[in-house]
Amino acid sequence: MEKVDGIGGFFFTAQDPAALGRWYAEHLGIAEVPTAYDAEVWTQSAGETVFAPFPADAGDETPVGPSGWGINFRVTDLEAMAAQLRGAGIEVEVDPTEYPNGWFAQLSDPEGNAIQLWQPT
Repeated sequence: MEKVDGIGGFFFTAQDPAALGRWYAEHLGIAEVPTAYDAEVWTQSAGETVFAPFPADAGDETPVGPSGWGINFRVTDLEAMAAQLRGAGIEVEVDPTEYPNGWFAQLSDPEGNAIQLWQPT
């Protein structure tokens, strides 16, 4: 059986795409969309990726925002990333629980989209 071997893009609408692209680049280090086919793009590190549809009525038990989606980014140092974001005036909620698969934090981008940070064990 043929299968996909990774995510090649994540596409979503925004009220101000250029400003939101700059926010992700400045605060999370994700390169902005290239303007030419030969320009460098953001390359993620190899690692686990969970693709998890949730029931529409799951409520607050899911890492999704009002738009119906949420994205989880792997980080190597959750405390350092949270401190960096807080230093930029961004509210970050670090979950104090150590789960079998690591530590998590929640925040939102300027348009209210859900972001989860994950430091794997």
